Amino acid sequence: MAFDIEMIKKVYARFPERVEAAKKLLGRPMTLAEKILYAHLDEGVAKETYTRGESYVDFRPDRVAMQDATAQMALLQFMQAGKSKTAVPSSVHCDHLIQAKEGAEKDLERAKYTNQEVYDFLASVSNKYGIGFWKPGAGIIHQVVLENYAFPGGMMIGTDSHTPNAGGLGMVAIGVGGADAVDVMADMPWELKFPKLIGIKLTGKLSGWLAPKDVILRVADILTVKGGTGAIVEYFGEGARAMSATGRATICNMGAEIGATTSTFGFDANTAEYLRQTGRADVAELAEQIAGYLTGDAEVYADPEKYFDQVIEINLSELEPALNGPFTPDLRTPVSKIAETAKKNDWPLNMEAALIGSCTNSSYEDITRAANIARQAVEKKLTAKAELFITPGSEQVRYTIERDGLIAEFEKMGGVVLANACGQCIGQWDRESVKDGHRNSIITSFNRNFAKRNDGNPNTYAFVASPEMVMCYALSGRLDFNPLTDTLTNADGEEVKLDVPEGMVFPPKGFEVDDPGYQAPAEDGSKIEVKVDPNSERLQLLTPFPEWDGKDFKGLHLLIKAKGKCTTDHISMAGPWLRYRGHLENISQNLLIGAVNYFNEKTNLVKDQLDGQYKAVPEAAKHYRDESVGSIIIGDENYGEGSSREHAAMEPRFMGVKAVLVRSFARIHETNLKKQGVLALTFADPADYDKILEDDRFDILGLAEFAPGKDFTVVIRHADGSSDEIKAKHTYNKNQIEWFKAGSALNLIRKQNA
Repeated sequence: MAFDIEMIKKVYARFPERVEAAKKLLGRPMTLAEKILYAHLDEGVAKETYTRGESYVDFRPDRVAMQDATAQMALLQFMQAGKSKTAVPSSVHCDHLIQAKEGAEKDLERAKYTNQEVYDFLASVSNKYGIGFWKPGAGIIHQVVLENYAFPGGMMIGTDSHTPNAGGLGMVAIGVGGADAVDVMADMPWELKFPKLIGIKLTGKLSGWLAPKDVILRVADILTVKGGTGAIVEYFGEGARAMSATGRATICNMGAEIGATTSTFGFDANTAEYLRQTGRADVAELAEQIAGYLTGDAEVYADPEKYFDQVIEINLSELEPALNGPFTPDLRTPVSKIAETAKKNDWPLNMEAALIGSCTNSSYEDITRAANIARQAVEKKLTAKAELFITPGSEQVRYTIERDGLIAEFEKMGGVVLANACGQCIGQWDRESVKDGHRNSIITSFNRNFAKRNDGNPNTYAFVASPEMVMCYALSGRLDFNPLTDTLTNADGEEVKLDVPEGMVFPPKGFEVDDPGYQAPAEDGSKIEVKVDPNSERLQLLTPFPEWDGKDFKGLHLLIKAKGKCTTDHISMAGPWLRYRGHLENISQNLLIGAVNYFNEKTNLVKDQLDGQYKAVPEAAKHYRDESVGSIIIGDENYGEGSSREHAAMEPRFMGVKAVLVRSFARIHETNLKKQGVLALTFADPADYDKILEDDRFDILGLAEFAPGKDFTVVIRHADGSSDEIKAKHTYNKNQIEWFKAGSALNLIRKQNA
């Protein structure tokens, strides 16, 4: 039986009534995304219609999911909310803190030893507040959610940007910061600007070397890293219907790389079959009873231009396998052109590592297609020319593929199976071979490939592809290789060609697992005490941020003018810094150390205006804060793209940053800044970014009249005595302005629960 079946029954019991009421108000057929959104309104049955891309709407998500790196800060905040138990089913998944180095067993044991304090904290907090706890080794949050919690038509938020993975089962699943999770767990409505809708019609059918990964690689190519911002992407058409649930999950997962709020597919027989195969026949039966409400209306899919804000059509029969990268997930190169493109751009041709897995591609289906190529390699007397690593998505997947002999297939050709964790995908990779910083290429079936993300080496060129393509490039050891046409030389000196791989969606003997790694919470957690050592370097109880003092911000010093791409990885790096995710003071020492300073093209070197010295960004920020001087961050386009980590917003707040002024924001990061009481502004004229000089100071005027839609005046005071007066826009609504005035959203929640 499924987890939280009574909750799911309640959702489905009210679903038809709420959808019909919304349809009557709208006076037209509805998309799937609209049905789920209107079925989860805080007001219950819809009383008004909402404008896409404009209306701020309060929702009631069904559940919350948190991974261990973000759960620490989320739960430290929840402890201040004044609640005895979470208001909705919630779960914690220990997947981010396990470092990949030697192999599953040794890496897991080392992680348990190294992170014991954090795991104990998360386990005890979960036990106290009624949260399901998945132990280290249980699996990657998104795969575990797909196998256990995701259900068609549901709404979930998760403290990880790849939460949309659950869209593969027809959820609206949205990545958020920890403060948003606290709202929902504390029984507060959750606010979201009503998303725009992008419809993607998939015609034709995947065949041969093509995989679902190739679909999202093409979508990223079309929409770029910010083309989906503020929108839900809904897939439909014959190509979508023919795809497995886990294939759909791959596409939804990587929708985070186009900035989409989330992505989703409608309920059908493939969805129901996945539910049954993963022990949730009860959910499948309930969904089948209201199946028409769990997909878009037929009229919508027949004439999509009338119902979506943007429609894209992709013919899967004409698609070609591709590699996306390096350094950005939207730069697509078909395999037929990779050799010439690599040589033209001087990309390293030495392919030194091949990585299969992560939350994006670690299903049974993915592993079987990759294992088929491993089997071919042995039969054709080929060996891997690149290091090969395989990461199962969950203990259930790992146990099943071991039982079915697939792990042995990889090991025969020299592959190393890692722990069921994020590992290399998020920079948790102790890669000795690149400590010298040499240029090399790697290929992964992951979702992100920003500079230094996987191994910390700025000269590692990472390419993203399907698991089967990863296997092929592992065997070639070269970037200038086309698996569809080129041959490989085997141990006997013969030229051999790889055959199209075959895989299986489900294990013939069914899924099996000995210990899934789940720990249920106590029925009554009131007597459980959560202890945090005041001398700990890993965990630190939070002190509330101060309220706004009612005055304009004057004399703000420039902390940094960030140039170009500035992701949350640049603002708050992962990798070795993950160990401090529960200690705000310690992790704040990585603030913006990866951002490029516009004025000297260097990272982590900015001018401290108080003493004129060039120093590390955190050092300058601390100096300003300790001298009671406010500071400001200036950013470029799509500032804060990437991971949902709220540390990238909490750190500036902790270090005295009053405002962030950019050309444009990534959605999650903008919300996170608002939640933490940092003023998030955009240039009314993006060209004003160019007016900012290194010694500038800033006055932000009009805070006493802070109101939705009303611009601020920003006076830029230059060192020569001259000044520029510009306008800055914001997207705050009335509720969010109250967050700012209270000092943070959490301060407001605590007041309301007092």
